[in-house]
Amino acid sequence: MDTSPVTPHRMDPAGGCPHADNARLLARGAVATVVLPGAVEGAAVLGHEALKEFLAHPDVAKGARHFTALREGTIAAGWPLLTFATVQGMTTADGDDHRRLRSLVSKAFTVRRVEQLRPRIEELTSGLLDGLHAAAETGGGVADLRRHFALPLPMGVIGELLGVDAEYRDRLHHLTNQVVATDIGPEQAVAANRELVAVLSAVAAARAENPGDDLTSALIAARDEDGDRLSQQELIGTLVLMIIAGHETTLNLITNAVRALCGHRDQLESVQKGESSWADVVEETLRWNAPVSYFPFRYPVRDLTIDGTVIPRGTPVLAGYSAAGRDRAAHGPDADLFDVTRPGRPGSVRHISLGHGAHYCLGAPLARMEATIALERLFTRFPDLDLAVPEAELTQQASFVGNSVQVLPVRPGTSRV
Repeated sequence: MDTSPVTPHRMDPAGGCPHADNARLLARGAVATVVLPGAVEGAAVLGHEALKEFLAHPDVAKGARHFTALREGTIAAGWPLLTFATVQGMTTADGDDHRRLRSLVSKAFTVRRVEQLRPRIEELTSGLLDGLHAAAETGGGVADLRRHFALPLPMGVIGELLGVDAEYRDRLHHLTNQVVATDIGPEQAVAANRELVAVLSAVAAARAENPGDDLTSALIAARDEDGDRLSQQELIGTLVLMIIAGHETTLNLITNAVRALCGHRDQLESVQKGESSWADVVEETLRWNAPVSYFPFRYPVRDLTIDGTVIPRGTPVLAGYSAAGRDRAAHGPDADLFDVTRPGRPGSVRHISLGHGAHYCLGAPLARMEATIALERLFTRFPDLDLAVPEAELTQQASFVGNSVQVLPVRPGTSRV
């Protein structure tokens, strides 16, 4: 066995396509040592089986008190990844606290509750397709699919679920986009986080004054009825997490699926003929081009060996979802190929791009429904829709957390209403 030291992989704050780096790292092993922005030492778990083990391991925590460098005061206030570590909510809670916080919002995301949202999602989708068509007509036949369709759909849905007035939504997207950016400067990071808290505090104040049938009003009621169930900081932290997770993931999922189908026209035609389902497209996209590439953070509470590699206690660890999705050890020698027939193939290994274990994504049923409806309606109305620029010319997000492109220019073609 080669015991020579391996140079840590320096995470690129500007993001970029993750798959080439992932392949190189996976060739060395399922766990990689990494250098995070600010020269913070960390690790990433990349292999499918190793990541499953790590995500469900009883000696792995989410609470920031386990983050050694943060506890020792060596993390700067403007560190771009600080919010992921310190926001008070489900993603940074363990044990009883995690169960308490998750129980407060879980009823809004059950399969049954999500199914009740279907007519509204279909209505929103229809209106946005009208808008996409209009944007293309005024734009010389080209429109940005992210701006006019993939973004406003999930933001509209999560906004209505949370009781966030439409006037706040564009600003919230801008601010949360800065929060998930990994190339942002310290002053920008601090300012974005402060404004995000201020905007969501205003949203909470509005709902406290005029409660409605929304999740924010329900959380405020839980806070006011019994302060032990939810603190003010946890209320705002939960709203931060709901807004980010409730639209960024689905935005990237829809965008990446459209890119994949436009680049594989034969598979698009197969789905349009009913030979594969739109749900299969969603699952294969989640595996092949996961909407979240590296999600921060988890911390071993003791020195932990995963797939033969020791991760020291208190190390901030990234969950490498985009790498796990293309791990050939799990998904076969053709793991790099997009194949909508894969999800229904006997023996196919299910991806873990929406998490695994106690912190599995609460919004998974909603994300799947939104994406399935969006893709089916989009390509039914615009069956000839295609990219307006070559895939290679698209600009990646400036983040190694989110995994998609900044804009997606498309030519919708003839509308079939």
